Amino acid sequence: MTAGLWRLLADGRVRLARGDSEEGPAELLAESLSLTGLLADPAEPLQHLESLPAAGQVPRGATTLAPLDQQPVWAAGVTFQRSREARQEEASDGGDVYDRVYTAVRPELFVKAGPGAAIGTKDELGVRADSDWNVPEPELGIVADPRGRPQAFVLGNDMSSRSIEGENPLYLPQAKVYDRSCGIGPCLVPVSLAPAWRDLRIELIIRRGGVTAYQDAMELATMRRTPDELLGWLFAANSFPAGVALLTGTSLVPPSPFSLRARDEVIVRAVGLGVLANIITVVGSVLAAAGTPATAPS
Repeated sequence: MTAGLWRLLADGRVRLARGDSEEGPAELLAESLSLTGLLADPAEPLQHLESLPAAGQVPRGATTLAPLDQQPVWAAGVTFQRSREARQEEASDGGDVYDRVYTAVRPELFVKAGPGAAIGTKDELGVRADSDWNVPEPELGIVADPRGRPQAFVLGNDMSSRSIEGENPLYLPQAKVYDRSCGIGPCLVPVSLAPAWRDLRIELIIRRGGVTAYQDAMELATMRRTPDELLGWLFAANSFPAGVALLTGTSLVPPSPFSLRARDEVIVRAVGLGVLANIITVVGSVLAAAGTPATAPS
C-alpha cells in the first residue's frame, strides 16, 4: 500500500484527504490544510503525510478532483526515443527539429495548463474538433515546491493533436493547450513514500466500446533526462510561488493511423501511483475554409 494525498469535493467543499493510491481516499485532513500551504512550508510536511491532522472519514458521494490547486502544469517533450520517432513520423518536414531537441543540452519545456485547468480522474478529457489525429500521452508528473524541490509523483496525460503539431512545430501550443487537454491524478504520492522513479512502469490502455483498442507500457528507466535535470531547467528563469507540476514526457505513442474518438476510455496506471481514468469528449469547433466556426462533430 502506498499513501497518497487526494483532493476532493466533499459536502460542497474542496478538501484534502489521504488514502491508498490504489484504493482511494479514506480520511479527510484538517480543513485548514491546502496543497499550496503544504508546498510552501520549508519543513516539507507532505513527506510526513501520516502525521498531518485528520478530520474524520470521507463522506459518501465525495468526488475526486485533480490533486492541484494553484499550481500550473508544465511539460517536457521528446525525452524518450519513441517520442522522438513519433514526432518525426508526424512532421510534414521530416522532423529534424525533434531530432535536435532530443540530443540537445537544453530540453523542450512548455506550459501545459494554468492553475485550476487540469482534469482529474473520472472526469472527461478532450480532443480538438479541428484535429483528425489525436492521442493520449501518459507521463510521470513531478510536483515541486516553490524552491524547486520535488515533493510528489503523480500520473499525467498530455493530450496531443498530432495532425496540428505535425503541420508546423510552431503550432505546438494549439496542439497541446486547449480545454480539457491535461489529465492529472488520481492523487499525489510523496517522494518519500513512492517507488523510485527509475523503477516505475506506466501502462496505457484505451478501450473503445468496452473492447481494448490499444495497450502498451513504458519503463521510466529509459527516459533520457532525469526529473531533477528537467526541474533545474524549469526553475532556471521561472518562479513558482505556489509550486508547479511538471510532466516529464512519454514513450507511449499509439501508432498511425490510430486516433482517439469521443467516448473512448483512456486508462493510465502505475503500481504505487494509482489509476488515472478518463472518458474522451470533443471540444471546440471546426473552422470552415472562410474562417467561420462550424458545428463540432458529434
